[in-house]
Amino acid sequence: MKTTIDIPESLLSAARKTAARDDTTVKALVEEGLRRTLAERQARRPFRLRRASFAGQGLRPELAEAGWDRLRDLSYEGRGA
Repeated sequence: MKTTIDIPESLLSAARKTAARDDTTVKALVEEGLRRTLAERQARRPFRLRRASFAGQGLRPELAEAGWDRLRDLSYEGRGA
């Protein structure tokens, strides 16, 4: 299948030199590059957040109904802001 791509002249020049040196074609280099890139991206494992929880007893009973503003204020209490 034919298609058209725009690449910088410097990249095309380097590809032509490499193709001539390696006795291949620019088309073959482009195909190889695409295959490698696609395989590399497929091989990447998706990001997984590590489990970072800890055993605790939760909030103190008197804070069970507290909102985020109250919890934040308590966490900064005594820090002299």
